[in-house]
Amino acid sequence: MRLIFAGTPEPAVVALRRLIDSEHEILAVITRPDARRGRGRTLHPSPVSALAQEHGIEVLTPSTLKAGTEDGEALRARLIELAPEAIPVVAYGNLVPPDLLDAPTHGWVNLHFSLLPAWRGAAPVQASIKAGDDITGASAFRIEEGLDTGPVLGTVTETIRPSDTADDLLTRLAYSGADLLVATMDGLESGELMAQPQTGEASYAHKISTEDARVDWNTPAFAVDRHIRAHTPGPGAWTMLGDDRIKIGPATMVDGASEELVELDPGQLLVDRKHVLVGTGAGVISLGSVQPPGKKMMAATDWARGNASLQSGEKVSFS
Repeated sequence: MRLIFAGTPEPAVVALRRLIDSEHEILAVITRPDARRGRGRTLHPSPVSALAQEHGIEVLTPSTLKAGTEDGEALRARLIELAPEAIPVVAYGNLVPPDLLDAPTHGWVNLHFSLLPAWRGAAPVQASIKAGDDITGASAFRIEEGLDTGPVLGTVTETIRPSDTADDLLTRLAYSGADLLVATMDGLESGELMAQPQTGEASYAHKISTEDARVDWNTPAFAVDRHIRAHTPGPGAWTMLGDDRIKIGPATMVDGASEELVELDPGQLLVDRKHVLVGTGAGVISLGSVQPPGKKMMAATDWARGNASLQSGEKVSFS
């Protein structure tokens, strides 16, 4: 089947690579324009663009898909010329205007990293970890005007492990989702696949801001643990220690048997030779890694050894 692929970040690369290796023909990719990164703020292509260029695939980088704009009209003209039968989408990052939805025969087919209608929206992987879900997955669905409301063409499930960060889970879903997307294209081509309306109660995963990632130490230890893992690696869970903003890496919940009757107020720190313990609204966690201002992520015990206020034995608390 003749396809145009739409996607931008690294997780989308997995799906594009699988489609390139399949029997389908990739006519072009649509991706976000080159972005400035690094200390020199030099322009870099998106991961999807870089892979497409390696394979000699045409790259389209409209800044917008809106009709009436120069980029939008150029894209419409190119879609007419290429005549794709479907446009698979993975984390493209631009809204598809209604007038383009029916341009391909089989529409725009989005790979979304949740079991729809659960966690519609921008950050489904983070939301599922933070909510304490046991199972999540990926859904291939046809895009329509509503937010992730289109009929589902297929799903794949994935167990959320107790230690999963958002990066861990997204990596696994990128691979299982890529297989799902290829199978979906196969099914559409053969005519054996029929889209089914979404059923059940919808939940929403809004775009995460830096402020959203701040740790609330008044919540129970299990909630703090989920919060930290859900925001690792980006934007990164964080807290304040005096005037310093400290990033917090994945931690370990301390069970009652090993807690040795430690009682700490929410946010209060206690340091010994092997642990940096922090109180929560119910229970204690042991920090694994932290990133103080201007430093790289480091073991929490190494950070504590170099922090005079923590070594003095005075009562010190995150806020």
